[in-house]
Amino acid sequence: MDIVKEEPGINVGALASAFDVSRIAVMKHLAVLEEASLIVSEKDGRSRKLYFNAAPIQMIHDRWTTEYSAYWAGQITRIKYLAEAREEKTNQNSKRGIKNER
Repeated sequence: MDIVKEEPGINVGALASAFDVSRIAVMKHLAVLEEASLIVSEKDGRSRKLYFNAAPIQMIHDRWTTEYSAYWAGQITRIKYLAEAREEKTNQNSKRGIKNER
């Protein structure tokens, strides 16, 4: 997919020549990628132009990072509040002359 991403509109023959497998094998892989909507192909005379479609990957990324980002943002906020509370307690104790307890 990197080649298709870097060379939008590359034809199947040019892509196949970059690999040490048959053109048929490359076409089978492309069929899987096309079925997953990661590759879009466009007929151009007797050849096919290939284009990378980042939308499905972006959708998966957004779905996973949004869910986990919310969780970890909450955890970081919790740690921040605990650290601030501990610092405030330490400051109050030091003003009173009480030793710092851990």
